[in-house]
Amino acid sequence: MDAELVVTPPGCAHLGSFKVDNWKQNLRAIYQCFVWSGSAEARKRKAKSCVCHVCGLHLNRLHSCLHCVFFGCFTKKHIHEHAKSKRHNLAIELMYGGIYCFLCQDYIYDKDIEIIAKEEQRKAWKMQGVGEKFSTWEPTKRELELLKHNPKRRKITSNCTIGLRGLINLGNTCFMNCIVQALTHTPLLRDFFLSDRHRCEMQSPSSCLVCEMSSLFQEFYSGHRSPHIPYKLLHLVWTHARHLAGYEQQDAHEFLIAALDVLHRHCKGDDNGKKANNPNHCNCIIDQIFTGGLQSDVTCQVCHGVSTTIDPFWDISLDLPGSSTPFWPLSPGSESSVVNGESHVSGTTTLTDCLRRFTRPEHLGSSAKIKCSGCHSYQESTKQLTMKKLPIVACFHLKRFEHSAKLRRKITTYVSFPLELDMTPFMASSKESRMNGQYQQPTDSLNNDNKYSLFAVVNHQGTLESGHYTSFIRQHKDQWFKCDDAIITKASIADVLDSEGYLLFYHKQFLEYEYPREPPHARGHAVQTLGRRLAQGLGAKETVPACLPCPLEFQRLQAGGSRAGRDRALAISFLVNLGS
Repeated sequence: MDAELVVTPPGCAHLGSFKVDNWKQNLRAIYQCFVWSGSAEARKRKAKSCVCHVCGLHLNRLHSCLHCVFFGCFTKKHIHEHAKSKRHNLAIELMYGGIYCFLCQDYIYDKDIEIIAKEEQRKAWKMQGVGEKFSTWEPTKRELELLKHNPKRRKITSNCTIGLRGLINLGNTCFMNCIVQALTHTPLLRDFFLSDRHRCEMQSPSSCLVCEMSSLFQEFYSGHRSPHIPYKLLHLVWTHARHLAGYEQQDAHEFLIAALDVLHRHCKGDDNGKKANNPNHCNCIIDQIFTGGLQSDVTCQVCHGVSTTIDPFWDISLDLPGSSTPFWPLSPGSESSVVNGESHVSGTTTLTDCLRRFTRPEHLGSSAKIKCSGCHSYQESTKQLTMKKLPIVACFHLKRFEHSAKLRRKITTYVSFPLELDMTPFMASSKESRMNGQYQQPTDSLNNDNKYSLFAVVNHQGTLESGHYTSFIRQHKDQWFKCDDAIITKASIADVLDSEGYLLFYHKQFLEYEYPREPPHARGHAVQTLGRRLAQGLGAKETVPACLPCPLEFQRLQAGGSRAGRDRALAISFLVNLGS
C-alpha cells in the first residue's frame, strides 16, 4: 500500500492568533511608527518611545510584541519573559521588521506580512526620496556653444587643487582672509553656492554680500591659481559692518560673527518666494549650517524647580586656564605665569576639558538671586548650559584675548584639540538620561549624529597689539594646507594639531536628509546646475529641525526690535562627503 503524502501548510502555524479583526491595519501602523519611520517626526518618535519596558535601553535588539504594547530586549531575554508570562508568542524586530515566533523559536516567513512590509518600506523610501528618478540634462543652445569652446573636461581627483587659492592682504586684512578660507572650504556652504541656489531680491544686487560670496566661490573653484584680490568683499563688509571699517588690525572671531550676520540678513529670496510661518524664525543657508540651540537650566536651591530656556548660537566661546575667569584647579605640576603681557600655563589642556567646564553646573551665589516661580521669592540657584541642538558646523572660539579695566593680554595656553570630536556627553539629552539613571555610553552605530570632523583651524601669531592670522584648511581627507594670505603651502596633520588654535571649525560626519517636495524635473534642474558648476559630489537637501532665530536676530528680538516678516529660505544643498 502506498504511503500517504501529507503536505504541511507553508509558514508558521501560530500566526492564526494574530491574523484576526484589523490585523493588517495594526501591522501597517507598527511598520510605519516603529520600523521604517519615513519622516523625521516618525524617527524622533521611534527614538523616544522605543525602549525596553524592563531595563529602559534600546541597544539590545529591541522587539515589539504583536499582541499588546510591549517593547523588550531580545539579547537580555526581556521579550522572551513577556512572551512566556503573557503567552504572546509573536514579536516584530524593530530594526529590519522580521517576525519572531517564540513557539517555533525562529524568525518566520508569511507572504501576506511580507507584502505589507514591502509596501510600507517603499512608502518610507519614497518619503526620503530613495529611488527618485531625475530628468536627464538637456543642454540649451548656449550651453552647447560653451561645450564646443571648452571640449576638455577636468577630472576631480584626490590630488586635485581646485579650491586652493591665496588671498591678497589689502592692509591688515589677514583677519578676513583666514575666515574666507574657512568659509569657502565649508562643504555644505560650498555646495550651496556652486549649485546657484541664491536668488537675490535686493534692490541693488551689487551691495548684496551673498552675491559677492557666490562670485568668490566661483573664483576659488574656477581652477585659477593666482591669488585673488577680495577688494569688493572688503568694501561690502565695511559698508554693512561699519565697526570693522578701516585698515587697523581686527579680530577674526568678530569678523566671522559679523559676516554671518550680514549673510543671514541678505539671504532673502533663496526659497523662491516661500515665506516662514513664524516671522521670528529663519531657515536660510547660514542658519541651516551654523545655528545651534544652547539650553540653560536654572535650578532653585530650595525647591529644586528648574527653569529652562533655549537660545540660538553661531559659535561657542570657551574660557582658557590662565584667564581671570575662574577655571578649574591646575593639575599637579602645572604652573601659571605672565611674560610680556602674555599668560602662560604649563601642562596639557584639551578641548574636551574646556567643554566640560562650559557645561558644568555653576552656583550663581547670593548676589545673583533669581525669583523662583515655585517659591515665589528670590532664591540662590545653579545654572548649567548644555547643547539642545547641534549645528552642522560647530565653531569653537578659544578666548585668547582678555580685555578688562585692569588688564589687556593674550593667553597662549596650549589647548589640544582632536581631528574627530564626539559632542554626545555635552547634550541636554545626555544630562536628562543621567538624571533619570538611564544613561549609557552610546555605541558607534547610534552615536553618529553627534560626531564631528575638523576641517579648518584659524591661528593668531604675535601679541595682542601686533599679530598675524593664518589658517589651516582641509582640502581632502587627511590633506591639509596652510593659508597665509597669498601663500598656500602643504601641511601635515601634526602641523595642524600642534598649532595654538583660536577658532576651530568642525563639520558633522553624518547628516540626515529630506528631499524637497518639488517636481522631479525641478530636482533634475538642480542636478544639471550642479554638474555645470564642477561640484564634486551629489547629495540631497539638508534640513534642520526645530528652527531657531539666528543668534544676532535673537538679541534684537530680546531688545524689542523684531523684524516682521523674516523669510523662511529653503536651501537646497549638495553634500561633498567629508571623507572623499
